[in-house]
This record gives sequence, structure tokens and C-alpha cells, in this order.
Amino acid sequence: MPIDLRTRKLAQLAVNYCIDVKPGEKVIISGSSEAIDFMVELYKAVILAKAHPIVRFHLPNTSVFFFKYATKEQLEFFPEYFMETLKFADKYIGIDTELNTRELTNIESEKISIRSKILKPIKDYIADNDKNIMRRVTIAYPCLAFAQEAEMSLDEYEKFVYSACLQDWKKLGKQIEKIRKIFENGSEVHLIGEGVDLKFSINRKNAVADKGEENMPGGEVFMAPVRESLNGWIKFDYPAIRDGKEVTDIFLRFKDGKVIEFSASKNQDFLEKMLNTDENSSYVGEFGIGCNPRITKFTKNLLFDEKISGTIHLALGSAYKENGGGNDSAIHWDIVKDMHKAKIILDGKVVQENGKWKIRGIKI
Repeated sequence: MPIDLRTRKLAQLAVNYCIDVKPGEKVIISGSSEAIDFMVELYKAVILAKAHPIVRFHLPNTSVFFFKYATKEQLEFFPEYFMETLKFADKYIGIDTELNTRELTNIESEKISIRSKILKPIKDYIADNDKNIMRRVTIAYPCLAFAQEAEMSLDEYEKFVYSACLQDWKKLGKQIEKIRKIFENGSEVHLIGEGVDLKFSINRKNAVADKGEENMPGGEVFMAPVRESLNGWIKFDYPAIRDGKEVTDIFLRFKDGKVIEFSASKNQDFLEKMLNTDENSSYVGEFGIGCNPRITKFTKNLLFDEKISGTIHLALGSAYKENGGGNDSAIHWDIVKDMHKAKIILDGKVVQENGKWKIRGIKI
């Protein structure tokens, strides 16, 4: 069967741009059955880069079985063998697909929370490590389950995914870098408008521009708010999905950084458990701003949704080291808000209004 040339271009983008594979490097390719064609193209691209592919394949329909029947010992088992493989590798490519996005919907939240805490060192090593130790990318690939969630045909979803990924990242990256510099030199943020009145400090902390090197698609600027600085409230327009559970109409009120009041119209009990995961899970570890002009539709896939132009997102829980840290938690849960009827004010100046940038030279 002939290969979709867009798949080959995406694989080449991942290997040659996102993680910049060099000869002799060891590259983990991690994916599932929905992405076999893509894994093959990634394998070929790694070989052509004169590097060494390490394939990690996830069996379908095993996660729900594990959580249903695993013993306490199995649930708390730490896969040291995989941690050693990560330390052995130089680069990591994680493919974002699902066979069934709601597979874990009926699994006890407590079991998922326990497992998340056990696997946290692995997640931290992959997602929050020094790039000089291991460079990684989480990359999208079109699959039927995500197309269904996005309410698109598979053909429509394929066009959406490839459009968001296969673009001029050097040109877009320059625009995102300009936004990053504005925020890195800023101190106080005020989000105000329909569904939000929230103030917090970023106190010239490290702002990071996602130019498609660690996430593909990329397209955001993100930073860590000063932990105790959030005061006010926010109501999120889009549902937040985690571990197969969809939480809708999330409302959060903050005082001195901590969530002191919360509600949701669906799965509020799950929201409460996430907020109570540990002592830091009710604080915010990330404030992000969507900057990908080709992502305009909410699809229930965070890899895309947090990049929607005209949105912001807050992440409950841990703050990334590259943002300067400030909060350590077993969770990092991004929740997206539409800002097309609101403003982002930085140090008293409106920098974005109704989803449009007010910064000279920014055309996203």
C-alpha cells in the first residue's frame, strides 16, 4: 500500500527539525497500533540520519485491563527497566494517538492517581529534562478516535493535523519569540472579560516559546506564575479531559495562589480528586497562550487545543523546570479558556484583546 507522503514529511520534520537527530544517537520511537505507518517512516528517517532507532510499541486494549485486575503490588511497581532505557537514549519521539479516548472512563480515579504518582519520575525525565541530557518531542498523528472526538471525518482530521504541523516553523517561530520576550520582561498579568477576572505575577520568570521542537504541532508561549500570586476567578469554556473523564464548565476561584472554590457541571468529583492529589495540585504551575494560526477549532485533544489562537490555558499542578519551577506535583493538568471576549493585560497595558494581538509586528 502506498505511503501518504504527508506522513513521510511529518516523520522527517520530527527527526530533522523537532529533535535534530545526529549520527550515532539512540532514538526512542514510542507509539501504538494506530500509528504503525508513521512509526515505520520515523524508523526510516532515523536510519537515514545515521542514528539508532529503539522502538517502544504499546499493545492495544491493555490499559483498562491493567487497572481492573492489577494487584496493589503491580499498581505500585516502578518500571526501572524503562527508566534505564530512557537514560541510555539521546532522543525521544512520543506519538500522540488513541484507539479509544474513553477507555479509562469507568476506572477508579484513585487507581489512576496512584499509578500517576509512581510513573512521575519517568514523565519528568521525558517532559521536564535538560535538553542536553535528552531532547524529546510529542507529535500528533491522525487517528480515527481523535477524528471522532473532533467531530470530523478521518479525511478532514488528517487535513487538520497535517496543516497544523506542516508549516513554516522558522517564520512562525520568530513571531512566537517576539511574544515570549514581551512576557519575559513583564511582571503582572490581568485576565479580564467574559468568564474571567484573574490577576497573578510572572515576575520576569522564564517564558518559553514553543516553536514545534518539543511539541508538534507547537505554537504557544508558556510560563510559571508566582505560586502564591493568583487572586480572582476563572470559568473555562472548553471541557478538560483527563484519563478518559470529561469535566465541563470548570469554575475556579483563587486566593493567594490556591484554589479555594471550585465547581463543574460534569464530573465535579473527579475535579475535586485532581485538586486533592497532593499538597501542590490546587496551585497553578503554568500559564500558556495559544499562538498557532492554523488551529482554530477545539478538538478535545490538548496537544492541539492549548495552541488555539485566541486562547489561554492554566495547568493545575507542577511547574516546568524550564519555567523556573515553583510548584511540584504529581499532576500537570492543562485547562483551556477562550479569550475572544476578554483581554490579556500585562503591566497595565492591553497586549491582546478579543483574541487579537495589540503588539506591533505580531501577525498571528
